[in-house]
Amino acid sequence: MKNKLVHFAIHIDDMDRAKDFYGDVFDWGFNAYGPSDFLQIKADQSEDGELIGALQSRQYSPVKEKLIGLECTIAVADINEIIQRVESKGGQILMPKMAIPYVGWIAKFLDTEGNLICAMQTDPSAR
Repeated sequence: MKNKLVHFAIHIDDMDRAKDFYGDVFDWGFNAYGPSDFLQIKADQSEDGELIGALQSRQYSPVKEKLIGLECTIAVADINEIIQRVESKGGQILMPKMAIPYVGWIAKFLDTEGNLICAMQTDPSAR
């Protein structure tokens, strides 16, 4: 899976309010994952629903301003190549390459229009 949208994050102020809203509007399910201010979003409320995104506290946003909109993650084959391309095309790296243990490598950047984008290279050996 190369250069395909694989994840999105919705930055929130109130977890209970956001969970109630999105659960009722879209029938999404949620899994606890990590800290209490981060929930995985499932495409449905079944036990084995596909993981599609996250509700997460605004504290995890790499930009100082209140982020409005979705933070999207694109699956890439080579995170280092993508970082180099972002920089050479005028984007701004906000969060350098870092490991999500047992998942892969992620970097966050602003595109030339100021949109927050994440690039993610799957690598179960990432630590």
